Amino acid sequence: MNLEQLKNKLVSAARNNPPSDKVPYAFEKRIMARLTTKAVDVWAIWSRALWRAALTCVFVVAAIGVWSAAPLPPAENDSLSEDFEDAVFASFDQHVEETW
Repeated sequence: MNLEQLKNKLVSAARNNPPSDKVPYAFEKRIMARLTTKAVDVWAIWSRALWRAALTCVFVVAAIGVWSAAPLPPAENDSLSEDFEDAVFASFDQHVEETW
C-alpha cells in the first residue's frame, strides 16, 4: 500500500472521530504508573548480578587466602616432591632402560 494513501486515510479517520473532552479521573497518573512498571532496566539487573558475583568472589578469595596462610603440621615423610618426580619420570626411565 502507498504510504501517502495510508497517511491520508488515517488523517481523515482522525478528523471524523474528534477526541472527547471527557477524560477519566487520574487517567494520566494511571498511564504513567503502568509505563514505569512495565519498563525493565536490563543494565540495572546486570549490574546487580555482577556486584553479587564480585562480593562472592571476594569472600572466596579471602577464605582461600586464610586457608593458604595457615601453617600446616609437619609430615613425617615429606616426600611429595620426590613422589611427583618419580611418577613423572617413571615411564621415561622404563623407556630408556628398554632401548639400551
